[in-house]
Amino acid sequence: MRDNGGGRVAIQFLKFNAVGLINTAIDFSIFTMLLFFGMGSLGAQVISYAAGTLNSYILNKKITFSGQESGWSGRSMFVIGQFARFAALNAAVLALSLMLLFVLTSLAGFHPLTSKLLVTAVTVGLNFLGSRKWVFAKQTYGHDRMEG
Repeated sequence: MRDNGGGRVAIQFLKFNAVGLINTAIDFSIFTMLLFFGMGSLGAQVISYAAGTLNSYILNKKITFSGQESGWSGRSMFVIGQFARFAALNAAVLALSLMLLFVLTSLAGFHPLTSKLLVTAVTVGLNFLGSRKWVFAKQTYGHDRMEG
């Protein structure tokens, strides 16, 4: 029976989640520290998410999606178009996470760390799909090409 790339996607998803554990550790550590020092949960989210996001770009480019890239973009750490797509995806995910965090903490009354955990569970899948299908997808003549 032919794999059709499903095994490759599963391995990528496992790598993405392993990198994500590191990013999450960075994110949660900074978030918790900032809460401890009196910062509000939304401000702490922006700063901690940004730190985890930078780590995410570097590790996912080199570990998770390295085989998807071709040519110069596969060899260089920061490719402007790719990094712009990464920043746009993560800005959208950050906006969603801020909205969900606000709803869970301010309207539903959840503790900020519980809210953060729930929000992270929602945003992981969106981030993987966007990274795989858009940010780190192979490029053809400067045009985005979606690959399965």
